[in-house]
Amino acid sequence: MLSNKPNELKLELSIIILSYNTKKLTVETIESVYKSTNLKISQFEIIVIDNNSTDDSALAVLELVKKYKNLQFIQSNINLGYSKGNNLAAKKAIGTYLLFLNSDIVVHRNAIDKLLEFSKQQKNDFFAGGKLLNSDGTPQPSCGPFYTLFIIFGALFLRGDYWGLTRSSPNKNKYIDWVSGACLITKKETFEKLRGFDEGIFMYMEEIDLLYRARLLKIYTHFIADAVFTHLGSASSNGKSYPIQQVFSGFTYFYKKHYSVISIYTLYVMLQLKVLIVIIIGFLIKKPGLVSTYKNAQKYIQLP
Repeated sequence: MLSNKPNELKLELSIIILSYNTKKLTVETIESVYKSTNLKISQFEIIVIDNNSTDDSALAVLELVKKYKNLQFIQSNINLGYSKGNNLAAKKAIGTYLLFLNSDIVVHRNAIDKLLEFSKQQKNDFFAGGKLLNSDGTPQPSCGPFYTLFIIFGALFLRGDYWGLTRSSPNKNKYIDWVSGACLITKKETFEKLRGFDEGIFMYMEEIDLLYRARLLKIYTHFIADAVFTHLGSASSNGKSYPIQQVFSGFTYFYKKHYSVISIYTLYVMLQLKVLIVIIIGFLIKKPGLVSTYKNAQKYIQLP
């Protein structure tokens, strides 16, 4: 189902929002875009693609389609996942620039305008992301270095986020290896050059894979500190267990794709050790949910 088909005129910006069972949040995200930007309706479009939600998200967005003439809606009859869903919307987009937003984002005043202004100043291919905040206004770590074995070890065993080793939230603009896919802007031609997100990744690690492939082509990623968004986080992920499974799966997929066999086996050992430690702790402190979560995650740790 596709509503409000655009004309053939080129727009400056296409904003892509992927929705899955986030009815209220999706509506709030869309409304926050219109409230926060100074862009004219003729300058941008919003494309919402719904991954076969069961919470009446489609009906809620279709009501907004009646209100905003530059809002399109695409209904998928299956859950395509993050990569396939966003790739589908990107193919239909007619903007010079693509801005991917999660459906649990609230856009702060002029945040999109600042990202677009930065983008228009770039002569070369690029990617960029804004500064994300938690719902309480605290900084949300949303960028970091690529996941080398050292960085993964820090994430698994050293509370890497706490020390800013694995993820951080800078207070000034800077080059960075990756930014969160919850808020990611680039040229459409750059996205197409890289053939979009890897559709072998259902959810989690897809933006890191994309930006890693970009870096191999000397396409750099920027963190834009004064473009601010609130990101509620994991709103469509069905609790904590599913994200952990997908992160483990994402790590193994990413390493099989980009790293040597020795690195893959080292990663395998670290992930298995993490599972073993958490399961033992779970038994000792009598947390069966924690034990079952990591036993399920263990199934996603695959050797080549």
